[in-house]
Amino acid sequence: MSRSPIHPSSAPAPLATPPMLGPPASPGVVIASYVLMGAALLGVMLSHLLVGLLAVCVGFLATRTFVRLMLRLAHRLLARYSPGDADGPLPRRIESIIQAVTIIVVIVGPLALLGIGISQAREYIVDAPQQYRELLDYVARTILELRQKLPPDLASALPAAAGEVQHMVANYLRTQAGSLALAGRAWLAGLLFAYVGLIVGGLAAVTRAPALRLPLAAQMHQRITTFGQAFRQIVAAQFWIATFNTTLTAIFLLFVLPLWNLQLPYTPALITLTFVAGLIPIVGNLLCNVVITLVGLSVSPLTAAACLAFLILIHKAEYAINAKVVGSRTHIAVWELLAVMFAAEAVFGPAGLVAAPLFYAYLKKELQAAQLV
Repeated sequence: MSRSPIHPSSAPAPLATPPMLGPPASPGVVIASYVLMGAALLGVMLSHLLVGLLAVCVGFLATRTFVRLMLRLAHRLLARYSPGDADGPLPRRIESIIQAVTIIVVIVGPLALLGIGISQAREYIVDAPQQYRELLDYVARTILELRQKLPPDLASALPAAAGEVQHMVANYLRTQAGSLALAGRAWLAGLLFAYVGLIVGGLAAVTRAPALRLPLAAQMHQRITTFGQAFRQIVAAQFWIATFNTTLTAIFLLFVLPLWNLQLPYTPALITLTFVAGLIPIVGNLLCNVVITLVGLSVSPLTAAACLAFLILIHKAEYAINAKVVGSRTHIAVWELLAVMFAAEAVFGPAGLVAAPLFYAYLKKELQAAQLV
C-alpha cells in the first residue's frame, strides 16, 4: 500500500545526518560496550558526579527540543512567506543560527537566572543579621515558656535566659564550622557540575554525527541512546509526581491550615518551590517540606508540628508514589523499584535514591532489548 508523502513544512529536517553503518559488531565489542557503560555509571556515583550527569541529560533534551521547535517554526514561516522554497530542507545557515542561539540560551540562561536571584535576594541578605537576632529571641521565648509548663526536673535541663540560648547556638555553630564549610563547598561544586553539564549536554545535542561509526563507537552510541530514552521516561513520570505533591501541598497550605486558624507567609512561593523541587526524586520533596516546616516555626510551634507531620507523611508516601508512577511509565513493577531505591540509598545515600529509578529503568530497557527479560 502506498504512503502519502510528508510535506516538509510539517516534518522539519533532522538535526544531523544519520551516520553510515560500519562493520557489524562482534560479541566481544558488544560486551565491552556494556562493561564501559556500567563502569561509567558506577564511576559517576563513586565520584559524586550524579548532578553533572543529570544536568548533561537535561541540557541535551532541552536543547534538542528547543532546536526542533525552532526548525518547525522556521519551516512554517518559510512555507507562508516563500512557498517555492519550502519544498526542500532548510538552508544550513538557518540551522546553524538556530543551534547557535540555542547554545547561547543554555549558557547564558542559568547565569541570568542566578543574577536575578541574587539581585532579588539582596534585601534578605542585608537583613539576615536582624532576622538571626529575631529568630534567637523567638527561640528563647519559646524555651522560657516551656520551662514554665514542664515539670521542674525537665525544666532544669533547658536554658534559663535568652543569653544562654544564644551561647548554645554560638557553641554549636563553632563546633560545626568544619561541617558547614564542607557542606557549602559541596553545594558550590554541585552547582558548578550542573552548569558544566548543561553546557556539555547542549553542545552534544547540536554536534553533527560522524559520517561513519566504528563498531565500538556504534555500540556505545546505542547504550547512550537507550540511557537517554530511560531518562526521558523518568522525567515525564517525575513531572506528574511533582504535580501530585504540589497539589497536596497547596491543599494543606490553603485549606487545611486555615481550618485551624493557621496560615503560613509566602504561601505562593512555597507552592512554587514544591513543584520545582519536586522534579528531583525524593530529595526535592524532602527539601521543600523542610523549608515549609521552618517557615511554620516562624508562625508558632503548633504550625511547625503540623508541617512536620505533613513532611513525614509525604516523605513516606513518596516511596510508594514514586514507584507507582515511574513503574507505570517504564513498565517496572512497584516492588522492583522500591527494592532498588532502598538498596541504592543504603549503598550510595541520597544520591543513590535519586539515581535508582533512572539506572534501573536503563538496565531494564537493555535487558528487554537483549530479550533476556
